[in-house]
Amino acid sequence: MSVAPLALVLVGTLATSQQVAVQREHFTNADVLYDWVTNSRGEKLRTFISRPKNASGKVPVIFFVGWLSCDTMESPHPKPSDGFGILMVRLINQSGYATVRMDKPGVGESQGDCAKADFQSELSGWQAAFDSMSKYDFIDLDHPVRGYISASSWGRTWYEHMLELERRRLNAEEKSPAEVNRDVKSFVEFYSLYLIDGMTPGEVIAKHPEWKDLWYDAPDGQYGRPAAFYQQLEALNLGEIWQNVSVPVLVIRGKADTIMSRADSEAIAQIVNKVHPGRARYLEIDSMAHDFMVHDKFYDGIVATILSWINEQLATKQALKGHLGHGRAVHLPFLQAARGMQRDC
Repeated sequence: MSVAPLALVLVGTLATSQQVAVQREHFTNADVLYDWVTNSRGEKLRTFISRPKNASGKVPVIFFVGWLSCDTMESPHPKPSDGFGILMVRLINQSGYATVRMDKPGVGESQGDCAKADFQSELSGWQAAFDSMSKYDFIDLDHPVRGYISASSWGRTWYEHMLELERRRLNAEEKSPAEVNRDVKSFVEFYSLYLIDGMTPGEVIAKHPEWKDLWYDAPDGQYGRPAAFYQQLEALNLGEIWQNVSVPVLVIRGKADTIMSRADSEAIAQIVNKVHPGRARYLEIDSMAHDFMVHDKFYDGIVATILSWINEQLATKQALKGHLGHGRAVHLPFLQAARGMQRDC
């Protein structure tokens, strides 16, 4: 049966130190190919392509899009606390599909500097990795993307997301309601100058020294990425991006997620369903945190949930043929809606 790629969106908070991988991956049910792609800056980026063992003919592919923080997607032996690594390993071993991952600039063996890479340059790397799938004869690319899975992501403006997150953070610091309200008002102006007017946080503080104690991160960026990264996120029109997605979408969020709120994640399903009723499914999992952990243990059920949904989309290929059209020309809306946070909260 001819099947097409599925895109899996992962959003992470891991903050491990950057290292060049010295131990290669070994999977029970898959072999891994190590390859390279080149982004718009001319940087070589490491890719990881897994092929199911004993696969005959072409197989479907899951294309992973990583998180914001500068961590490798190579997981030879993920720690019990590494929910993202565990999820990738489980899907590679249990799906029976090919998978494609990429390390962003300056991560692992990839060239460049992750701390200086803006969103558009990173996006060019993901596009190159996606395009590179055409050279692997075991990956079935007869049709466009069959579906998107957005896990712990957001579908609103970055400005809205950050204001809501700052309020949660201030409340967690046990400030008085008056102090929280005062600081949120300041952040309204701060993020307007930073995200919308294009100033760096340091430039904002120089203009408004009264906010010096308000800012908790670097003068030229935030969460280990440059200011331009978030300014480009803010410039995205996620409403337009997601309303143009006509294939099925599964949105997953943990109810215990303190990074991406319900409003952040639910917005994706709402946008898709407003234009294509019933095409998106929103799933919220009790007690699950941002990193797929429930009470400090990986939530095993998420693997079965994802595989069940993917298999459902592949099984309905003929029914969806009229919606999908023909050819391999695709854009990457999931890349533009897939960014998480590197935070200590």
